[in-house]
Amino acid sequence: MLKSQSVQAIVEQLCAIFDESVANLREALKAYLQRGELPDLKDRAAGRFAYPELRIDYHPTSPRPAHGPVRAFRLNDPGCYASSIARPDLFRDYLAVQLQHLIDDYGVEVSVGRSKNEIPYPYVIDESGIEIGSVSTTELSRWFPSNELVHIGDEVADGFRASDATECRPLALFDAPRTDFSLARLKHYTGTPAEHFQHFVLFTNYVRYVDEFVDFAVDALRRKDSGFRSLSVPGAVYEPGELANAEAEIAAGRWRRHQMPAYHLMADDRTGITLVNIGVGPSNAKTICDHIAVLRPEVWLMIGHCGGLRPSQSIGDYVLAHAYLRDDHLLDDVLPPEIPVPAIAEVQLALFEAAKLVTGEEEEDLKRRLRTGTVVTTDDRNWELRYTASARRFNQSRAVAIDMESATVAAQGYRFRVPYGTLLCVSDKPLHGELKLPGQANAFYERAISQHLRIGIEALTILKREGDALHSRKLRSFDEPPLR
Repeated sequence: MLKSQSVQAIVEQLCAIFDESVANLREALKAYLQRGELPDLKDRAAGRFAYPELRIDYHPTSPRPAHGPVRAFRLNDPGCYASSIARPDLFRDYLAVQLQHLIDDYGVEVSVGRSKNEIPYPYVIDESGIEIGSVSTTELSRWFPSNELVHIGDEVADGFRASDATECRPLALFDAPRTDFSLARLKHYTGTPAEHFQHFVLFTNYVRYVDEFVDFAVDALRRKDSGFRSLSVPGAVYEPGELANAEAEIAAGRWRRHQMPAYHLMADDRTGITLVNIGVGPSNAKTICDHIAVLRPEVWLMIGHCGGLRPSQSIGDYVLAHAYLRDDHLLDDVLPPEIPVPAIAEVQLALFEAAKLVTGEEEEDLKRRLRTGTVVTTDDRNWELRYTASARRFNQSRAVAIDMESATVAAQGYRFRVPYGTLLCVSDKPLHGELKLPGQANAFYERAISQHLRIGIEALTILKREGDALHSRKLRSFDEPPLR
């Protein structure tokens, strides 16, 4: 183990080990494919293809004060904490900030070495020039490390990992195999590389929000003072000098090939905005959150359409969720529905303040068309056909709106310690005879989408100013890994 108290040196050591292991694995693959040479088992056992491991040792010499610095973590117990690290260069800034806090607040000793986890060979083939040809994946998996689901999971995040006094406890929610798995899936689902994802994320369930976001992004890039530097979309990246036909090209582009296309208005230090069109339904919402979570975003918000459940609501009114009725059923095994998913105060305030700024309305006027309340998320798109069975449940929950994604996104934020929030716009009122018919829908979209999207963007701008305060203690458990 190499030891250092310089966070930059620590991150460089992680990068060096990772790069060396990738190079070793590529070299071994080429030797096998070209000459039939098998990798040496002793070399593999010594960590020739291994992910780097980051470890901290905490051995306090005096009791910690009861009220230490307000952080997103707290070290309660002495001992060692370790995790394998994937793609350390991608997480360079995040690791440096987290480690500096741990060193400053707790005086931990940090060390770097090779982990027991090997890099699966599929992750090193892209951009390597390696031609697999007719060799099957089964054959390659026989001689090289491959994806084994037994090593990939969310046991740490879900609190299922059994403690063992003889082993180091987890340093992070996600180890290297879990992280690399999600980084590969992100590109598959969204059509954009993981490197382009920003720390501030918007989810939507309608493609017209994408059109509005692209218009906003292109306009921002045309302004020299916007702070944004490029726009990444499925299949292309647009720089400020390449925007002549950007809107039309993006609309006609490759996004249809991807299940949940993503759009990234990129800024330095990944402080820009990512919008993901997750489509309709809780399954997509769970899937994308599973994978974006490994990037450790600062916050994600759901902005989309909902059915209004109260007679006093009008089409185009807003709903700010302060509670959720989780009828999506996707996460019941890992996060039982009786566990509350609380609203995050800073996010709620930011969304309301953003609504005031964007609409220009006085607070009392805005409250007439922005309701706070419980949002029902269902897994049944045709829930209206079973309303008799649902009516009592809706009534007991005091629900004001229904959709198919928001509670799933919020529950995933709770699971993975990512601050979350929901601002929906009422597109129909099925309980009160106002159904989403084509003509009505088009008029509603034209009027509401631009303002709604800008409220989401303005809320993210407000939340950027929160810094570390956005994460302090709100979502952590009592036995939390040290890294946020």
